[in-house]
Amino acid sequence: MFTEACGNDNLHGPMADPAVPPVLCFGEVLWDALPRGLFPGGAPINVAYHLQKLGLTAYPVTAVGADFLGEELIRRLDRWGLDSRFVNVLPDKQTGVVRAHIQPDGSAKYEIVEDVAWDWIEPDTSVFDMAARGASMLFGTLAQRSEHNRKQLDALLQKMAGGLRIYDVNLRPPFTDPEIIRHLAEQSDLIKLNDEELEVVTNRLYPTVSLDKAANEYAAGVGCERVCVTAGARGAGMVENGKWHWVDGRPVVVRDTVGAGDSFLASLIHGLIGPVKRSPVEALTRACRLGEFVASSDGATPHYAVAPDGTVYPQ
Repeated sequence: MFTEACGNDNLHGPMADPAVPPVLCFGEVLWDALPRGLFPGGAPINVAYHLQKLGLTAYPVTAVGADFLGEELIRRLDRWGLDSRFVNVLPDKQTGVVRAHIQPDGSAKYEIVEDVAWDWIEPDTSVFDMAARGASMLFGTLAQRSEHNRKQLDALLQKMAGGLRIYDVNLRPPFTDPEIIRHLAEQSDLIKLNDEELEVVTNRLYPTVSLDKAANEYAAGVGCERVCVTAGARGAGMVENGKWHWVDGRPVVVRDTVGAGDSFLASLIHGLIGPVKRSPVEALTRACRLGEFVASSDGATPHYAVAPDGTVYPQ
């Protein structure tokens, strides 16, 4: 059943640059139950995987149950080269599982089990110390469904000094409380969402209002410097300090879209804070190419390498 278990073993990315502070990836870790088997997932963990493949240090900040599925997730993180020291093991909660139902167009609908280990994340003092020393913080909406996690994340964000606050909106109904979404957005330096999510958070319909106008209005409304909007096969755009940048997508044969947005975001983060700072258009271009590769692959964490020019090669 663990289809992916023999796939990514020991295929680490390039050595991380110690001069670049790490990214703390706060949120859910779980098993995606897909038609082709069980795949490790959870948006923050997927992003951490791709950040590590691209050469940044990423720490999952999450929790699993004291069960076989939890043990296997930690083993998988370790074999990917991700440091699992901040993954809590909770004896009284089960490891998270999501049943992903793939639609005819390759998109996915999700059935998310509630009150699982990642609803009870407990960052230790080392995580707070990293936040205070310039680490960036990635967080999403889903893990904030629990009041416990909201308090922990707020405490971490208050400790941050110098790092990038990255909000991956990543809406998963019914966990779409508008007040929580607004609160998270107002604490962010970079917001990433897709065009459908932009409609939800702005109550706008497209193409009645253009993506660039809506993204600019949203960025101004929540006081965020950068808002990135993905639009599936059409491409992606980003508002940065009021200026709109756009990159067209390229056609691919979609296997499933699970994790494509997470890989896109990891590449965008790498372009913004990595050892080579890239222009918005170059960062978006590289992010689109990686997202397209993942959409054309099975699961959220396929094998690949990235050439210096941004070309993605399967391994």
